[in-house]
Amino acid sequence: MEPVMDKQALGVFLAREFPQVAQDFEIDALSAEAIAVRLKVSERHLRPGGTVSGPNIFALADVAVYLAILSRIGPVGLSVTTSGHVDFMRKPEAGRDLIGTARLLKLGRVLAVGDVLVHSEGQAEPVARASMTYSIPPKR
Repeated sequence: MEPVMDKQALGVFLAREFPQVAQDFEIDALSAEAIAVRLKVSERHLRPGGTVSGPNIFALADVAVYLAILSRIGPVGLSVTTSGHVDFMRKPEAGRDLIGTARLLKLGRVLAVGDVLVHSEGQAEPVARASMTYSIPPKR
């Protein structure tokens, strides 16, 4: 399914609806198959030991699937996460942004399921894999 919102429209939506986190994320790529979202890592995203914290990796996966859904259904702000699971596989590379590449596995009328692979920028091996389920509000 081709996107109905492009990278710019998604960025504007995120800045308008979620200004508290919008500056942390940037859309690197968008296609009919996937979206790549960057977590612009700064010191506030780090845990002791200098690695990106788990809650920030979860946030990247959550935002990536959310934007993947919106890219297909349009600006439906009340789509909400109903389930999320993250497998943390290896320590992210220090000083590098994280890239979450999300694919929608199912996009139904009321539920969407997505899968995300998270990589440190420039690294082949993923640092985490996430599965997210969203509830989509009924059309009025």
